[in-house]
Amino acid sequence: MNATALAVLVYPLLSFLLLGLVWPLRQNGRLAGWISTLAAVASFLGSLRLLWKVLEGEGVGSATIPWLVADGKVIAELGIHVDGISASMLVVVTLVAACVQAYSLGYLADEPKADLGRYFTWHSLFIVAMGGLVLAPNLLQLFLAWELVGLCSYLLIGFYWRKPSAGRAAVKAFWVTKFADMGLLLGLIVLYATTGSFEWSTPVPAAWAVVVPALLFVGVMGKSAQVPLHIWLPDAMEGPTPVSALLHAATMVAAGVFLIVRAYPLFEAAPPLLLAMTWIGAVTALVAAVTAVVQDDIKKVLAYSTCSQLGFMIAALGSGQLMGGYFHLTTHAFFKALLFLGAGAAIHATHSNSIHQMGGLWRSTRFSAVLFIVGAAALAGIPGLAGFFSKDLILEELLHAGQYGPLAMLLLSAGLTAFYMTRVVAIAFFGPASEGAAHAHESPPSMLLPMTVLMVPAVLAGLAGPLFAGLWNQPYHFALTPVGGLATLAALSGIGLGVLRYGTRSWASPLPEGPRRFILSAPIDSFWLAAWQRGLQPVARGIGWVDRYVVDGLMNAVGWLFLLAGEKVRALQTGRAQDYVLGVLMGVLAVVAYGLVGAA
Repeated sequence: MNATALAVLVYPLLSFLLLGLVWPLRQNGRLAGWISTLAAVASFLGSLRLLWKVLEGEGVGSATIPWLVADGKVIAELGIHVDGISASMLVVVTLVAACVQAYSLGYLADEPKADLGRYFTWHSLFIVAMGGLVLAPNLLQLFLAWELVGLCSYLLIGFYWRKPSAGRAAVKAFWVTKFADMGLLLGLIVLYATTGSFEWSTPVPAAWAVVVPALLFVGVMGKSAQVPLHIWLPDAMEGPTPVSALLHAATMVAAGVFLIVRAYPLFEAAPPLLLAMTWIGAVTALVAAVTAVVQDDIKKVLAYSTCSQLGFMIAALGSGQLMGGYFHLTTHAFFKALLFLGAGAAIHATHSNSIHQMGGLWRSTRFSAVLFIVGAAALAGIPGLAGFFSKDLILEELLHAGQYGPLAMLLLSAGLTAFYMTRVVAIAFFGPASEGAAHAHESPPSMLLPMTVLMVPAVLAGLAGPLFAGLWNQPYHFALTPVGGLATLAALSGIGLGVLRYGTRSWASPLPEGPRRFILSAPIDSFWLAAWQRGLQPVARGIGWVDRYVVDGLMNAVGWLFLLAGEKVRALQTGRAQDYVLGVLMGVLAVVAYGLVGAA
């Protein structure tokens, strides 16, 4: 088992080293792409074998080596830890990565060879980093892989380095997540100071039982884009669409959720934090869903949708149950990756991100349109598809936990999710024919095949609930319940309103003037205008105020404080050697004094 787990990491590591060190290979973009893609496929096959071993009952596998040693005591270790949680997550990561890399061979075929080689080099490094995070035997190794994943995100968001907007988006993502990671780092420091360990389930003294997981959760809020630290994710769409599918929909942003699952004993010991997580997740789900309703960039719709669905996961974990949040992480990875790749196919066909420039794509790109619609239906929670099972389980968990406020917010978010995805489908695929769609063509097989592969788990993964429950040692029983019925009603209502608002206008346009057109168009527009003015518009204004004055104000205040501190500290850099010698001497004396006091 351990050898198989190591092989999963070794394949992409060899690809990264080969492409990073052998210049001619990296400069030959197409060859670099094939090397990286084959390594990703091999890693996926190894992950499947690893999962099979776990299902066969080989138990838990661990292999570590000492890393930090002081006075004969091992402070930290490096290695791997294999169980049901890590094995299943590894399959998700490597399957999506392999599909995305194969898709990239077609999507980025026209990029300069050197840029393409660089792209696939970073992709291989990302798989290594994410695999190291998933298999980490302790929190310290997870933190190292966590930061390496962040570096890969920065490099890939800024892939189009000639575009100033891409550079700004990469820097914004880097600094927002690094700001949050300071909380994670402080949490690790306090954890070790109070327990002498970095283990997942180390009991923390009661005085620090809330502080440690709360600091860890700050890092989660940055990586998994929770309000107010969600502001970087929509801008991250400046990177190539396959990057958005891999990092910012299916895997990297889910790392925060995975951290909570893996270190859940720490969080479970802090009920006040769990309550806060439930509300933060619910607020994130609703705020992001409302924002997605008015986006015209197809990738930004999906970006805000990702924020919203991550909110569902965090709220579920805050309710005190692992199964719903982690199950939704798994199913969401498949259908959201499919949606991003489907959006990439539409962008590839029309050379535009605007859904209004994609109108009529159904006529020319029917196969990729069907794949996108399947992903949208899974996200909306249509009964029988993957999102239906995992989303309903989250709502059930909140109901049983008595969290009625967050439950109501998530039900509203579920309806909005179905509405904004119907809006995208109606405008982009069935709307009036646009100039871009008039010259559109179907995607090549290198793009369609990975999308087809992802469609299978997007449809069927929800049926694997009992399997995942056994892997994660969690209770699971799916049943048709009133709250599940409300969720389905919310989804169908969202779809119905979306069709009435955005579908009938284009479908009714060939009709002659008369009562039928009036029935289909005028009352719907009047209803929507009234709903917007009396309901959604005040909410949107409130969210805009919070974003402008609270979120941006907080970020500006932090920047101002650092600038002020820099002004004060700058005076210490005199440029005179004698001042630096004096500083070193004072430091030595302080260390000696500390040692003497300790000895006394």
